[in-house]
Amino acid sequence: MRTYLAAFALSALVSGIFTPLVRLLAFRLGAVSRPGGRHVHRHETPRLGGLAICAGFFAPLVGLFFVQSVVAQAFTQDVRKVIGLFAGGAILCAVGAIDDTRGLRALHKLYAQVAVAVLAFACGFRIEAISLPFVGELSMGIFALPITVLWIVGIVNAVNLIDGLDGLAAGVVFFAALTNFVVAYLSFGTLPALFMATMMGAIIGFLFYNFNPARIFMGDSGSYFLGYVIAATSLIGATQKASTTVSLLVPVVALGVPIFDTLFAMVRRWLERRPLFSPDRGHIHHRLLDMGITHRRAVLIIYGVSVLLTVAAIGISLGRSWQVGLALVASSVVFIGLVRTVGYFEQVHGRRRQKERLRSRDSEILRRLLPRLPARFEAARSEADVLSTIGTFALEGHLAYVEILPVIEGEPTAFRWTNPTDEDPYGRDVVSARYPIGRDDAARAELKFGLRSDFGDVSPQTEVLLQVVTDMVEASLSRVKSRLAPRVLAEAEAAEAPALEAASGT
Repeated sequence: MRTYLAAFALSALVSGIFTPLVRLLAFRLGAVSRPGGRHVHRHETPRLGGLAICAGFFAPLVGLFFVQSVVAQAFTQDVRKVIGLFAGGAILCAVGAIDDTRGLRALHKLYAQVAVAVLAFACGFRIEAISLPFVGELSMGIFALPITVLWIVGIVNAVNLIDGLDGLAAGVVFFAALTNFVVAYLSFGTLPALFMATMMGAIIGFLFYNFNPARIFMGDSGSYFLGYVIAATSLIGATQKASTTVSLLVPVVALGVPIFDTLFAMVRRWLERRPLFSPDRGHIHHRLLDMGITHRRAVLIIYGVSVLLTVAAIGISLGRSWQVGLALVASSVVFIGLVRTVGYFEQVHGRRRQKERLRSRDSEILRRLLPRLPARFEAARSEADVLSTIGTFALEGHLAYVEILPVIEGEPTAFRWTNPTDEDPYGRDVVSARYPIGRDDAARAELKFGLRSDFGDVSPQTEVLLQVVTDMVEASLSRVKSRLAPRVLAEAEAAEAPALEAASGT
């Protein structure tokens, strides 16, 4: 245990030291994520955090070559798996870093993931057989390679897709690594326990800079690396335990949130006839934000779900029939609750219905109301007049509520209107849409509309119409010189200059 603790501590220290250095490197290389679109952050944030995680992970493992201990002996004896883990992780981290810096086509990234998965198979990370109830052990035979590749590529992309909020992917993978560590430690799996201890340390060191508000993102370099390491390490346990169903079920349950989110993303995109790798705003974290939950609270909610799944996964690993059954029931309840909370089925059903009709009822109401708005906003002579016009529009448009929220978290809501005819304007069937008032990097506030939709989601037509309304509000607030109006471009650039100088000088 002392070796594991030392590896954890050293990994956290190295990761924590390298992260600020990688942040500076990302600014110099232009590897930054800009706000807008499906991104929820409001300021330019550097990527490439995966390089720091990778350095933190490898540092204590390399040191074991120069240490005499039982753990070090087990590590140096299984050279083939060590090479597979080191080479595969480094390659995927490099591919992700190139994507973070210059951008790569989705198909090219998939080719790299498949190639690394084949390398892992050649180094002994394999799914060669599984045990099925009432059937017994089922050998994979010639299907061992494609099944293994599918497992590794699937986990890598699942971790990548969940990386949408500050600290989210790192925290989810941390709890999955904790699960694998406990299972490996209890079953005397020295190698997987060591890998998971170093991974947890690297994540903790990085989270000091990645938790909300994040100063750096892990990027694809981090999500690819973490996904590969945890997928490959899980297969060590599978090999050691005759590849039983339970040994693979443990990481599946522990990584339930990203796997669940990835499966629904594939179904959603297939129903919408879009490419499976096309980005969107339909992931779990986006749904939570659309429900009005704050950025940090959404992350903590998913952390809580991950903790419950961690407990369930450890229960499954204990191997007794009643414990496995109870853990599976508990994890099923968690998933059902998650589906109900974020409204996944309603979203899929709503999008299918949406394609059957040209316009929704709410978009028709807004479309008929829109021609009257320019004259009303033009007549406004003060901020109070503009806000009053917004309230009148919301009432006539049958909206549930309208809010103007400051872009800086913690400041009070600038304006709130709720429909007096609606008994529960913040009910579960109310969907929302948020728009910055002005350009993303110049906005002082956001306009948030809540409405009841026939489809359980804001239709594309309604989104466009509400964006037009937001543009009218922006013009009116700027004309009356409101405190909610966006900063002018020169002022916005002048305000950002000190922050950029400080970032490049630290």
